[in-house]
Amino acid sequence: MRDIFNEQLEQLNSDLVEMGTLIGQVIRMTVEALVDKDIEKAKKVIRFEDQIDRQEKTIENLCLKLLLQQQPVASDFTQISAALKMITDMERIGDQSADISQILIGMAGQPYIKKLDHIQAMANETTRMVFKSIDAYVKKDLELAKEVILQDDIVDNLFLIIKHELIDLINENTENGEQATDLLMIGKYFERIGDHATNIAEWVIFSITGKHDDIDKITE
Repeated sequence: MRDIFNEQLEQLNSDLVEMGTLIGQVIRMTVEALVDKDIEKAKKVIRFEDQIDRQEKTIENLCLKLLLQQQPVASDFTQISAALKMITDMERIGDQSADISQILIGMAGQPYIKKLDHIQAMANETTRMVFKSIDAYVKKDLELAKEVILQDDIVDNLFLIIKHELIDLINENTENGEQATDLLMIGKYFERIGDHATNIAEWVIFSITGKHDDIDKITE
């Protein structure tokens, strides 16, 4: 019986990594669509939503099967609980990538009112955070998970810079208002993706240590 349980735990790990890898690819495509004004790529990101949702349901069902049909010990229960939390954040990252892509489609044909330096930097930072959080789970790497949590401050600071830049552009010319609002929403969605990557990293720490403290305690 334990052999079957271990096989199912391995399948859970494999499914989580597969979903995490897909999420990372979707974010990367979203960034490329933003920088290159690639509307077809933005549409492709949106089409990935259904696949992400299916993967979430598959993993959720496997977790419930492990909890209800088997008798997990404390360490197993911790791992399964962390997996359930992680897939929720992964699914939301997929949703927010689709939201960004919807905005990009609405902006089709418009020249950008500003260089995307800080938005691109923010997008790249959140992409790295997602990949690192998944890598930390695979490697059971506590220090790597802590790095992801610390990176969230970088993303938050970049969002503040973007917000002030866009407010200045609106003050200079009110005609900038519509696109400035769209770009601000894109920045906000990337900030949320960073928050979800942070959540994933915290659940990775929980899966390793069995503790889920606040960020100050985790990173001290």
